[in-house]
Amino acid sequence: MKVLIIIPAYNEAENIEKVVNNLIENYFQYDYIIINDGSMDRTGVICKQNQYNLIDFPINLGLAGGIQAGLKYAYEQDYDYAVQFDGDGQHQPQYIAQMLDEMEKQRVDIVIGSRFVEKKKPKNLRMLGSNLISIIIKITTGKQIYDPTSGMRLFNKRMIQKFAYTMNYGPEPDTISYLVRCGAKVKEVQVDMKDREAGESYLNLKRSILYMLHMCISIVFIQRFRKKEKLA
Repeated sequence: MKVLIIIPAYNEAENIEKVVNNLIENYFQYDYIIINDGSMDRTGVICKQNQYNLIDFPINLGLAGGIQAGLKYAYEQDYDYAVQFDGDGQHQPQYIAQMLDEMEKQRVDIVIGSRFVEKKKPKNLRMLGSNLISIIIKITTGKQIYDPTSGMRLFNKRMIQKFAYTMNYGPEPDTISYLVRCGAKVKEVQVDMKDREAGESYLNLKRSILYMLHMCISIVFIQRFRKKEKLA
């Protein structure tokens, strides 16, 4: 079983060493690749100094471009599974084994590391948006996804190929909803996530609201009427 952890990183100089050193020291059964997405801080310098496995973009392509590059690498290097894994220290690698176990036992295409399979969502504005996306996915696909905005996702080989070489396959809830409509099997596994310890998240309050609105509009008016693809 070949597993690649894909770590998109944009301005994560304060976090990246802790995240990657933890993987190297304690989870060496998995390979990893960092996608330095045109960071303006010392993220790239730190990765090179530590001789980390790195794809270094000279400009910022955004999360979709970074994940696609990582998945292309995974496909070309013949990995069986790939994990989308944040570089800010919030995702916990001890849950990857459980996600892999769920994928193999249930024979699913995507496993989401979910904060809310067994736990209730906190009552705040951001979680209100997450609830709204969950409801819309349920209405449009019939599939209940408790944590649609989770960025910790495990992909099997056919999903690696699809995301790597298909246009308009972003690593976002609207793509998940579309793939469910196409027949992809998606499961969730309960995980815990830490709060960001350093640096600033791209998603401030304004951007979070705009993101949620964009996802809802995409799921209802774009992905729902998008022609279904065959998942080879």
